[in-house]
Amino acid sequence: MATAEQKKIIKYLHEAHATERALIRVLQTQIAIAPRGSHRDGLEAHLQQTRAHARRVRRRLAQLGQAGDGPNLVGFGVGVAQTVVGQALALGKAPLDLVRGSNREEKVLKNAKDACASEALEIATYTAIQDVAKSVGDSATARLATSIRTDEKRMLDRLLREIPKLTDAVLAAAAGGSYELSETGAADAARATTRKARSKARRTTASARRSARQARRVPGVARAEGQLKGAVAKEGDLPIPRYGRLTVAEVVEKLDGLSQVDLAKIDSYERRHENRSTVLGRIGSLRRREPLPGYDELDVGEVRSVLDRGDEKRAREIASYERAHKQRPSVLEAAERELSTA
Repeated sequence: MATAEQKKIIKYLHEAHATERALIRVLQTQIAIAPRGSHRDGLEAHLQQTRAHARRVRRRLAQLGQAGDGPNLVGFGVGVAQTVVGQALALGKAPLDLVRGSNREEKVLKNAKDACASEALEIATYTAIQDVAKSVGDSATARLATSIRTDEKRMLDRLLREIPKLTDAVLAAAAGGSYELSETGAADAARATTRKARSKARRTTASARRSARQARRVPGVARAEGQLKGAVAKEGDLPIPRYGRLTVAEVVEKLDGLSQVDLAKIDSYERRHENRSTVLGRIGSLRRREPLPGYDELDVGEVRSVLDRGDEKRAREIASYERAHKQRPSVLEAAERELSTA
């Protein structure tokens, strides 16, 4: 039977593993809104390191007979660790949500300060693991804790060196020198994804299109895709030709019939440039929930097969959406026919 000290080691290792996993999400989100430079380089390197830490701690738990992820972190009653998990959940939103509006530099600086607190927590956790492990002669766990604690100290030192630079960026932004959304990690990731998609499309165009259509059938994916594309788009990439030369009325007129991906793309682009309330308001009214996820990707035959199921509510939603967006006569006729017989 494990001694009280051994149980304490296992408890702390579970805490450390849960914290590492939570911080993976935190780091991913921080990278998504950080501009290019030494700070983001450090975050990206530490993300890989954090993933490795989680694997190493989990492996040690397995060696101690602890299979799986172990008890929930909140169950330990460790207040500070709960804060880390809460931070992960709080930051677990779409990257674009975190960079909209003003004060982007303030957000990056706040994230860096939060990261310092997280690193300090990890240093304390691994110090405790090391000391308890040494006291019971568990040299393997002590070596693991010492190694990871050294990594966390290096990261904390690096973050502290970055704070003055990030503070200078906040002051520069106040004077009108804000960095562009297109410089963030989310934008770079979107560009990388686009490059990969184009390369793959050249080799297997049909397969790539099928994959994209399938992905958009997951709720929220189409809108997120459009937002990220709009964050890095140039005027020529938009689905409305000569967009920058059109009046507000002309833009609003051309919004009807666009897909959810295209509406989200224009919304993101418009916010970066003219930020016209009339255009954004009309986009908002059109960005309604599709009758079913991925509806914009369905052809006429696929929509009619859905209508054939005899679902009156779905037929009514399809008719309403078609009139506002795609306006396909054969689909509208099929929907009205289904409603007339319901």
